[in-house]
Amino acid sequence: MSIKKLLLVLALLLVGVTVVAAQQEVSIVHYYSSDLGSATMAKLFDGFTAANPDMKVVDNSAGHEDFKTQILVTIAGNNPPDLFSYWAGARTQFIVEADRLMPLTDFWSDNDLDSIIPAGVKPASIYNGDVYNIPMNVHIVGFFYNPKVMAAAGVTSMPTTWDEFLAACEAIKASGVAPIALGSMNRWPAQYWLDYTVSRTAGPEFRQQLMAGEVAYNSPEVATALEAWKQLVDAGYFVADANAYDWTDAADQVANGEAAMTLMGTWITGYWDGNGLKPIDDYDFFPFPAINPDVPMVVHGSVDGWAVPASAANPDGAKALIMHMLSPDAQATWAVGQGALAAVSNVDPSIYSPVMKKAADYLGSVAFLSGYDLSTTPPMADAGLNMFAQFMNDPSGYMAYLDEVEVVAVDVFKK
Repeated sequence: MSIKKLLLVLALLLVGVTVVAAQQEVSIVHYYSSDLGSATMAKLFDGFTAANPDMKVVDNSAGHEDFKTQILVTIAGNNPPDLFSYWAGARTQFIVEADRLMPLTDFWSDNDLDSIIPAGVKPASIYNGDVYNIPMNVHIVGFFYNPKVMAAAGVTSMPTTWDEFLAACEAIKASGVAPIALGSMNRWPAQYWLDYTVSRTAGPEFRQQLMAGEVAYNSPEVATALEAWKQLVDAGYFVADANAYDWTDAADQVANGEAAMTLMGTWITGYWDGNGLKPIDDYDFFPFPAINPDVPMVVHGSVDGWAVPASAANPDGAKALIMHMLSPDAQATWAVGQGALAAVSNVDPSIYSPVMKKAADYLGSVAFLSGYDLSTTPPMADAGLNMFAQFMNDPSGYMAYLDEVEVVAVDVFKK
């Protein structure tokens, strides 16, 4: 090789090195570590780097349960990621109060996010008057059921009242199938039973007061709610040994006909779709029925979003990645792949399956409240989740459990 050619090759190599060295790293920590979540997230990261070749995403996903503790330790340290996924609600508020998050109010305004994020979702972003959490998707919780099991039991119209729900459960049980699957091994799947029984009996305002420590856990209102839940357990409507199963086990029990339905978030549709089930044919959705017709109906769920640590090394890169995540194409990819409702209003509604369209329509018809462990402080949520697991082991001791949890609430909320 001539000296001239050698110098040309070396120059090209140096240019390549320079390009690589000039890449900005955007470090991210998220809890989408399942096969389904990580594969879909990887598609979004690939799209971002293709559009931004000067940036490189450093992905540090964590298991859902491990993440809850790991991220708090990381944020409290001196080397946080540039961006992390987090649940809107009390968990975000907890970190805001510790002054560990960067306000994103100007970012929201500069990018006119009011034009694409629905007004009903925006409150999940605001804490102490500023924006700290940018929504990625919305999930709602309701009953997801096996239509074939329901039809075999003679349940052809889904219940809208508590009496109709009890009648449906009795018919399903008589057909030889467990009416309700619940996988509360990790505690959190049981929380929605308290959410809905309290909201449907004492009302959403009381439920919010309970989350804020303004009313007592051992109050008559909460006892009435747990009595409604206990009624179902005592009647044998749940699959036995709920605490021995995870939520995916409960989903499998419904899918294979061992149980008729499960109270779960819309993410279950992503799980089922990934396993080859077909909406309407293999699974469908109906909202939690009314118990007290005099209280307003609400839907419980979660808003997953993105937060930027106050000491992030590359906040500009984090913001660029957020904007990519909010693009219609990225939102469509994520919603379909994750079994979620998009956080933006400009996504093509045809992306939704008929079942997810039902969920989206219901979300648009009632007020939205976050689930239990996203609506109260982490220490309080931990005590409550322990109580729900106790309850599923032995619901007869529910008043003692409520007394014990109220002792924690007195300490947490300094009553």
